[in-house]
Amino acid sequence: MSSMFGKAKDQYDLVKKAREIQKKLKGQTVEGESGAVKVIMNGEQKIEKVEIDRENLDNLESDIKNAVAQGVEKSQKIAAELMKEMGGLGGFGL
Repeated sequence: MSSMFGKAKDQYDLVKKAREIQKKLKGQTVEGESGAVKVIMNGEQKIEKVEIDRENLDNLESDIKNAVAQGVEKSQKIAAELMKEMGGLGGFGL
């Protein structure tokens, strides 16, 4: 019976750690920039702002794609570092 409580506590601790990481990620911001486009997103990879330089619209579609990809990559690095600092997510192999 005590091992059941131990597993429940481990699961609770894991959820608590995941929530701490998510809270920290939400407070981070990253930028991705390509040509005429700058994308600002938080660590949860939610776009907060898109800026477009109207004087340089030649490759707008490509610039948007590249700027978002840069932002996602940067936010993934932040998430990986936070998880590493907090000891990962235990049994999930993260």
